[in-house]
Amino acid sequence: MFNSIVKDKNYKNLFNGDWVTSNNTIDIISPVDNSLVGTIPAMSKDEANIVIQNSKASQKNWANMAISSRAEVLHKAAALLDENVDYLSQLMQVEIAKDKHSCIAEIKRTADFIRFTADAGKHLEGETIGADNFPGFKKNKISFVTKVPVGVVLAISPFNYPINLSASKIAPALIGGNSVILKPSTQGAISALHLVAIFHEAGVPHGVINTITGRGCEIGDYLVTHNDIDFINFTGSTQVGKHIAVIAGMVPMIMELGGKDAAIVLCDADIESAGRDIVTGAFSYSGQRCTAVKRVLVINDVADSLIYELMKNIKLLKIGNPEDDCDITPLIDNKAADYVQELIDDALGHGATLLCGNKRNANLFYPTLFDNVTTDMRLAWEEPFGPLLPVIRVKNIKEAIDIANRSVYGLQTSVYTKNIDDAFNIANKLEVGTVQINNKPERGPDHFPFSGTKSSGMGTQGIRYSIEAMTRLKSTVLLINP
Repeated sequence: MFNSIVKDKNYKNLFNGDWVTSNNTIDIISPVDNSLVGTIPAMSKDEANIVIQNSKASQKNWANMAISSRAEVLHKAAALLDENVDYLSQLMQVEIAKDKHSCIAEIKRTADFIRFTADAGKHLEGETIGADNFPGFKKNKISFVTKVPVGVVLAISPFNYPINLSASKIAPALIGGNSVILKPSTQGAISALHLVAIFHEAGVPHGVINTITGRGCEIGDYLVTHNDIDFINFTGSTQVGKHIAVIAGMVPMIMELGGKDAAIVLCDADIESAGRDIVTGAFSYSGQRCTAVKRVLVINDVADSLIYELMKNIKLLKIGNPEDDCDITPLIDNKAADYVQELIDDALGHGATLLCGNKRNANLFYPTLFDNVTTDMRLAWEEPFGPLLPVIRVKNIKEAIDIANRSVYGLQTSVYTKNIDDAFNIANKLEVGTVQINNKPERGPDHFPFSGTKSSGMGTQGIRYSIEAMTRLKSTVLLINP
């Protein structure tokens, strides 16, 4: 199945059922050891245009296929994904430096996601509405409301979850009757191409799923402003997301962007459990997750106790290479590590207390914890996307809520407390998409709604919500002669 997409480490794009190359290529270098993982095509605007036209032409027949038949294809894709867990896990470890356990979990979770999506799609139902329940109308009109696909979906996925966050866009779009063009992040593209190969092998018709690889700076604007793109589903940086939102015009979209997720720890929290949970939330996959804990807001009375627990659990983290199943692995590139260093240096310059870390070996950054971080430091507000955690001591709940809400981001916040009244009162005041009570920020279960406010995104994901976003209501009104 995978032999057709690569020859001598030169990977190809799926176009109308065939695996094709381009004149120009991009080298994909492993963040683990700087070895060549392979090359991917760097497609031109002209090539991208041909792909989009093919996707548009292929979509109608897929939309006319019975939903149950589309669901069967998705179930086959899920089964194939399960059969290739070990192979794909090894590939991801090399390409994006994710630890073995997390790779396996991502792939298995994605298979479950696809199955659940296939079954949820079978419940795509319309409704019939009579006119006479609105004042002034008689029983001579009936509206038949159905759900129809939006058309061609451009799915833009990030490096950190190349299998899961590609499938979370592809599967709901397909079950809704759309065609899909996957534009994966350059790093992570090889893993994403393998996922598309699985959908292709499962029986998605030619042209219904295509891929475009290349540099976003060269073809990104062209793709998102193309007249034949009917929906954009993007996960990535806030900077890029805002740019897309501005230039794409009236194209509907879902945006999953950055976050500065806070963990608020109250005096009555289970400090031992909170410390363990926060360390896992902050440092797994080296903090390269939008839902990572990126700052701790702790009531000063229990700050020392919490820091003791944080330090205890940080010392248990395993640091090294992905194949050794380490918690802390190399960051995606040296640029990412340089940015983490910038935030560390700023915090030190403003008087924060370094408790551990600030140790770097190329793009491998050791887990770093700061105490006494204040709101005049960049680390209080900027997203490090690395293994870096600031502790901000606060006097009371009001101050914690204020600092949490002053962020430009609004993805998730965790609240650790044994008082259910405090938990819900705080949750009601937090300006985020999700509030976790006594649990770290995280995505899922995948049928839960997942959304962000402010600079963390727009639209709602989650299996049913994603399907609904990528379909639209169409009304046919029947006039009945009296």
